[in-house]
Amino acid sequence: MTIHNAAGVHMAERLGFSRAVLARELSLEEIAVIKRETNLDLEHFIHGAHCFSFSGQCSFSSWLGGMSGNRGRCAQPCRRRYHHKGKDGYYFSPNDLSAIDLLPELAAAGVMSFKIEGRMKSAEYVANVIQAYRTVLDASERERPSAIGTAKELLKESFGRLPTRGFLPGTPPVDMVNPGVHGATGRLIGSVEGCQGGLLSFLPRDPVHLGDRLRIQPATDKPGTAFTIRDLRLAGKPVNRVKGGERVAVGSPPGKSFRVGDRIYKVSSGKAFNLSQSACRKRLESVSPGEAVVDLVVAMPTSERIELTAACHGLSLTRHYTVESFPATSRPLSHEVLAKVFGKTGQLPLTLGRLECGPLPAVVLPLSRLNAVRREFYQELADLVESCQHEARTAHRRQAMADLVPVGTSPVAMPRLAVVLSNLHDLSLLKQEGVDELILPLSPGTCDKIEAGSRAIIKTPERILWDLPLAIFDKDWPVFQMEVNRLVKHGFRRFRLQNIGQLMLFDGNEDLSLESGYRLFSTNSQAVCSWRELGLSAATLYVEDDRDNLAAVLNRKAGLPLTVTVYANLPMMVSRIPLSGVKPDRPLVSDRDEAYKVDDRTGLTVVRPEQDFSLVGHLGELQKMGCSRFVVDLAHLGTSSAGGRRVLAAYGQDVALSGRSTFNYLLEMI
Repeated sequence: MTIHNAAGVHMAERLGFSRAVLARELSLEEIAVIKRETNLDLEHFIHGAHCFSFSGQCSFSSWLGGMSGNRGRCAQPCRRRYHHKGKDGYYFSPNDLSAIDLLPELAAAGVMSFKIEGRMKSAEYVANVIQAYRTVLDASERERPSAIGTAKELLKESFGRLPTRGFLPGTPPVDMVNPGVHGATGRLIGSVEGCQGGLLSFLPRDPVHLGDRLRIQPATDKPGTAFTIRDLRLAGKPVNRVKGGERVAVGSPPGKSFRVGDRIYKVSSGKAFNLSQSACRKRLESVSPGEAVVDLVVAMPTSERIELTAACHGLSLTRHYTVESFPATSRPLSHEVLAKVFGKTGQLPLTLGRLECGPLPAVVLPLSRLNAVRREFYQELADLVESCQHEARTAHRRQAMADLVPVGTSPVAMPRLAVVLSNLHDLSLLKQEGVDELILPLSPGTCDKIEAGSRAIIKTPERILWDLPLAIFDKDWPVFQMEVNRLVKHGFRRFRLQNIGQLMLFDGNEDLSLESGYRLFSTNSQAVCSWRELGLSAATLYVEDDRDNLAAVLNRKAGLPLTVTVYANLPMMVSRIPLSGVKPDRPLVSDRDEAYKVDDRTGLTVVRPEQDFSLVGHLGELQKMGCSRFVVDLAHLGTSSAGGRRVLAAYGQDVALSGRSTFNYLLEMI
């Protein structure tokens, strides 16, 4: 949700949330401002990998291969090497956030839950990081300086990137990106000196242990090769450990070739954790699901009959069993004996809770018969529980499918065309046949420009849609609130939102037409229904989406007209991280010859590919799916340029433009 201001928290509160996870781009002061405006619990990220882009708003990985970072499948192209003005560097690869010495300040700012990266991390990483932060959190104020020192030593063993406090201190972070440092994790311990006879030789800076995990990183931008040390040799002899500064040889993984000079990184330590990923998976697979608690009542109406009644997960099962009994001369059947027998559940996902029994006859039952009764009864009970759980899951799925918006949207006779412009200078485009409306950026000073020389726009307010930016921080909120109020006074009623908190800008205003922009992730009909319930009048579908899912959403009766962006120069990343020395006059180029432009004129760093996105050539298909409006974004070209005219001409004929990308439309968003 990219919650980065008090308005976003207020909206979460209105929607019934009890906790808000804040965007990582906030300072301690900005967090404190948000907390003063809400009673909602606040959670903040304090340790781990930091994305270059705003939280949850990166299209980079998806653009290059369909692996959407916004869906948790990032391929991390930001960690690659790029070439700029004769220099190679890792310009988009931030250092890892580490707030180990800011925990009291975070708590004072109002954060009550600390979030630490753990997904897709090794057990060693998680253990070291959790122990480090727990050490500081549990320390008294007097003990804290010493605890922080201990914690930082522990964090060195997590093999992460260089640490940064990120945006938390409040000043523009100058240590978040160091282009000269490789973007991958691990600690550099040496470089390959030789590769012969299945052995790699090198001079390590740090101690090396059998079971350590290394990554060999080539000088190119290709992925490195990671392996666990199974063969460690010093002077030709097998050893378990070598000191730093001792030339060592390790067994090279079969089928892999390396070059002298390739860098060697230590990515985990065999001292703490030496299970392979496959071994970890096997261990996890052996873990049984949570056990169901069984409350059991045992009765013996006669000395030849035992009756069991179990209550478990809202189910009840009663069974009778014939037993052979013998008069007891000592130690007759008792509650203690029954608890010992029925307390055993074997491999079944059951555990005994309460056990009750009424008066029992003074008899002895063969233990073999009691165990057989227990096994038969528990197996039937476990099967019943599993069957009912399966039926419940199936019923939930059926209900979820039944709750979906029904299929049946009719094709639109002629979708409307909205053109995105970067300024107020091309308003004459409204006179061009086929252009139904303009989408203009709403920014500080917009109303002043209108009143100073663009008053003609006031004559056709119904054909203007004002587009809000991705992020509005609290210090800028009053300015945008004033712009909105002034535009409404001038008769403008249409606004496009890019963040859910922006709904708060329009409290108190009536008869407005609010729409969701593509950054609000309308990827299914339920999302569209949610916008309708919140009072929005239209929705723009997500630009990352593929053809099959677009068709599925467009073919639902969601109750809102749906828009598809069909031409744009899409921002891959929008960031608060400054890139010193990188200017828009020269692109950054990857080893794969992909070129990207960087622009910071708005105060944010915006990274765009030199290649435009286009679905022109597929307009007829989208129309048949039910799309009611197309958006052509010419903000980067202008309408009077040759490029802008070429795009509009191709749109009018629905002819594909060469050299453009269809993004995931013809592929699949993963």
